[in-house]
Amino acid sequence: MRRALAIISGALAVILVLLILLWNWDWFVPLVNRRASAALHRPVTIAHLHVRLGLTTTVAVDDLQIHQPEGFESEQELFASAKKATVAVNVWHYITHKGLEVPLIALDTPKGDIVALANGRNNYTFTDPNAKPQPASPQQSTPLPKIGTVTITDGDIRVAMAKLKTDMHVLLHTTPAKGDQDGTIVVDLKGRYAQAPISGHIVGGSLLTLTNSTRPYPIDARLENGPTYVTLRGSVDDPLHFKGTKLVLHFAGPDMSLLYALTGIPIPQTPSYSISGNLDYTAAHIRFTNFAGKMGSSDIGGTIAVDPQTKPITVDANLHSHNVDLKDLGGFIGAKPGHEESKKAATSNRILPSTPINVPKLNSVNAHLVYKGDHIENKDMPLDNILADIVVQDGAITINKLNFAVGNGTLGLSGALDPAANGQFKTHFKVDVSRLSIQRLMKATETFKGEGTLGGHITLAATGNSIASLLGHGDGGVTLVVDHGGDVSALLPDLMGLKVGSAILSALGIPQRSDLKCFIADMPLRQGILSTNSLLLMTNNTRTLGGGTVNLRNETLDYHVTTRSTSFNILSFPGRVNISGPIKSPTIMPGAEIIGRAAATAGLAIAFPPAALLPTIQFGVGKGSACEDALGQANANPAAGIKPGSTTGAGAATVQPNSPASQPQGKKLSRKQIHSVWKERLKQN
Repeated sequence: MRRALAIISGALAVILVLLILLWNWDWFVPLVNRRASAALHRPVTIAHLHVRLGLTTTVAVDDLQIHQPEGFESEQELFASAKKATVAVNVWHYITHKGLEVPLIALDTPKGDIVALANGRNNYTFTDPNAKPQPASPQQSTPLPKIGTVTITDGDIRVAMAKLKTDMHVLLHTTPAKGDQDGTIVVDLKGRYAQAPISGHIVGGSLLTLTNSTRPYPIDARLENGPTYVTLRGSVDDPLHFKGTKLVLHFAGPDMSLLYALTGIPIPQTPSYSISGNLDYTAAHIRFTNFAGKMGSSDIGGTIAVDPQTKPITVDANLHSHNVDLKDLGGFIGAKPGHEESKKAATSNRILPSTPINVPKLNSVNAHLVYKGDHIENKDMPLDNILADIVVQDGAITINKLNFAVGNGTLGLSGALDPAANGQFKTHFKVDVSRLSIQRLMKATETFKGEGTLGGHITLAATGNSIASLLGHGDGGVTLVVDHGGDVSALLPDLMGLKVGSAILSALGIPQRSDLKCFIADMPLRQGILSTNSLLLMTNNTRTLGGGTVNLRNETLDYHVTTRSTSFNILSFPGRVNISGPIKSPTIMPGAEIIGRAAATAGLAIAFPPAALLPTIQFGVGKGSACEDALGQANANPAAGIKPGSTTGAGAATVQPNSPASQPQGKKLSRKQIHSVWKERLKQN
């Protein structure tokens, strides 16, 4: 018995010695390949397996190859590969329940090919394509492993995302620690992102620093995506717990709308910009705080908070400008930002912008925007400042407030745009005009000097996708009142190269300076046609009544005005003046009686831009009840649906105009004939 035990023990010892001498971990390679392939649902192979046992066990594999999953066999590259991959695990810590510690991860020449197709399929979801979907079960969070040294040599990962129109390479490697300097991870980007060329250089701290809350994690990144330039520099004290962020983010480019691909936040078109601010984040929000810079000729600053966990993402922006040019905000109302739109409008026969309202990708964000501009710099607009409060929710825009200050008065807008079919919006708007100084309003035209206060309301309900289509198919009304005017001097612009403003005023029997007393306009809008309930303009010497329609569909006028003297010391209009044709360049046709007096059998036609139309007539009211009666009518049944009487102060109003009648047609004269007519008329006066 003893001899048998000795033989068996000796044989086992020999076998053990032979096993130690001849042991090869490659015997387990087929098993590792099968287990890894089953776990990742794609073929996995390794050439060699190396294991060094101990309290800290090191496992290394040579020639790691992870093939593409089913459906991606056409890809030319493997899903992932590496010449050698090494991982060290502190086994003693793990079995004593002290957590998972990985002292070393080393990758030699790792390569990857990450692909997402347009149909939503991707090669980086490690699930069985033939398995039935399982009901979701609550997942328990597991603590992150403690990672030590990570070394990467010559990494190259291709990222191709069809929906993002992206195909780029991410090149990465690590640098070792030197003295007191920690190691770093270096990432370079090249390729195309969102259809635009992309290049970048990012230097971050080592992953050991990432998990060490006592050492700030440094970041130095530069990125160029098409014409957009981004830098991010600074450090984070505890990046895994969202604490101690000290990052400075800088954006620059020709158009903020191009930032959508990088940020996921839809922004309308803007002029060129350059902004810098502080970037921080919490578990719930990413915040861009205290940023400042330029957008076009305007300064811009404020704070933006983003909650990326909601669907769609939620954005809360509080912005301000000390000096703002409204042309820089043109993209937010569908116009071209900067001065492009105004140059285009100068050559167009239409005055209402037809550019589609620029509100891209509204369903991708819910947002609340508050914007304040302290001082508006624009010689074409008499506005002092701007205050906006706008909400975007589920694709709909609600304008809680869009207020402009004009001297002591205000111009306020509120309304909503709800998405409708075919890219259109169902809208309703209300504009409140309160105590606006006419002198300030007309200052930009440099053709009107005087006093007076304007007030009233404008309402609109319509469906369309541009300002032109909304007004051209809208319902609503305009009710405006001008009250208590002072001296008025209105000049016509140059027409046909001949400056004849003063001559026209004298020829038509209206003094060049008159005292503005009253102006009332009460005009309902039905399906894009602006008709006239009341139109009255009175000075201390004249009274003008108007009637007719303004067709906002084709932007044409069919209107007439009649001016009479209210005293015996000046000449008066002997008949009506007809105004017709395009709004931008209407034709002014004196009635038959004027033609008879001023030009005998000759006709008279004068064309000039609509901005100069109202200042050519001297407005005002004389004493009496005309304005009071007209204001009473406008207050009783205003076209805008809101009484205007309290918007200017003490008040003034209109009377019903004469009903439109057939308009006599005149013959157009040449420039020389017009000059001759005015000269002759002046002699008569």
